[in-house]
Amino acid sequence: MNARVTEPKPGEATVVTMPRAEKAAPAEKSAPQAEAPSQQPAQPAAPQATAPVEAPKKKGGGRRLILMIVVPLVLVVGGGYFWLTGGRYQDTDNAYVQQSKVSLSADIAGRITAVNVTENQTVKAGDVLFTIDPQPYQIALDQANAALASARVNVEQLKVAYTTAQTAVKSAEAALAIRQAAFDRQNALVQQGVNANSALDDTKLALQQAQAALDQANQQVAASTAALAGNPSIKTEDHPAVQAAQAAVEVAERNLAKTTVAAPADGIVANVSSLNVGQFVATGTTIASLVETGGIWIEANFKETQLTDIRAGQPADVTVDAFPGVLHGTVESLGAATGSEFSLIPAQNATGNWVKVVQRLPVASSCPTRRRTCCSRPA
Repeated sequence: MNARVTEPKPGEATVVTMPRAEKAAPAEKSAPQAEAPSQQPAQPAAPQATAPVEAPKKKGGGRRLILMIVVPLVLVVGGGYFWLTGGRYQDTDNAYVQQSKVSLSADIAGRITAVNVTENQTVKAGDVLFTIDPQPYQIALDQANAALASARVNVEQLKVAYTTAQTAVKSAEAALAIRQAAFDRQNALVQQGVNANSALDDTKLALQQAQAALDQANQQVAASTAALAGNPSIKTEDHPAVQAAQAAVEVAERNLAKTTVAAPADGIVANVSSLNVGQFVATGTTIASLVETGGIWIEANFKETQLTDIRAGQPADVTVDAFPGVLHGTVESLGAATGSEFSLIPAQNATGNWVKVVQRLPVASSCPTRRRTCCSRPA
């Protein structure tokens, strides 16, 4: 190491005491006495050598090294995050949680006798919601059962009539055979000249009457066969009249069963404030609603410019404002048209002042696991 010594300016010199000077300390005590008589002007002190002092290291070298490492790392992480989340996914806030809603109504008309649910009550499938007065429908069922029994009796009577008609046919056939034999004998005698032609008139009339009786008996058999649906050996329960009466009984039984209105599925009952005991309800009138809790899906309305790479079957991540976390689902289907096409009066922009507006199409996504919406979609 080279040491360079420069002459210090007045007032800037620094005296460094060396070990050698410490040994000469006693001699310095007498120095003032020796210098006292001297009147010579003070001479500037001779320059003294100073020990080399190491300059402090510059601060900031470590900071520069940290910046050189952190800045590229931040750029790499930021670029990776943008590639993973920005360019590979499509998202929208225009998404809604959908559930099946069932309008509860009575299949029959009647007066409400009991209400078993309250507003926003959770029910299971088969739980009784309300009851309609069953007495009129019980009477109708009794009448239908009586009509069914009467139809069965009528069928049995038709079978008896058919048997009677068959017996009449056999009797008429026997009478006809007798009349035919008598006519043949009289005719032979007339041909032989024993009897006159007038002797054939009575036997011929009797033969014609026997033939008419046989024809009438055959008609009775045909009528009885037709009354038995063309099958004389038909079973009573298979007869159309009995089947019609049986159908009437089933309708009456159904109406009686419909006096008790039950929940068609698991869900939450809503809009039951107007359902009161004593209220008369008409057939098909909506009186409450049931929001099903079994099936939930997300309907996200993406812009048409976002649908290029969205396909059914792709995974979807859903976030719901009301709940923390993420729901993982699957894209089930894409809408066939925009919402405006399914409106009551679709827009027709055929005028010259038409302005291009980005359309939105619904994308349905199921969320079988609990974590959040199909507003995110890998492109």
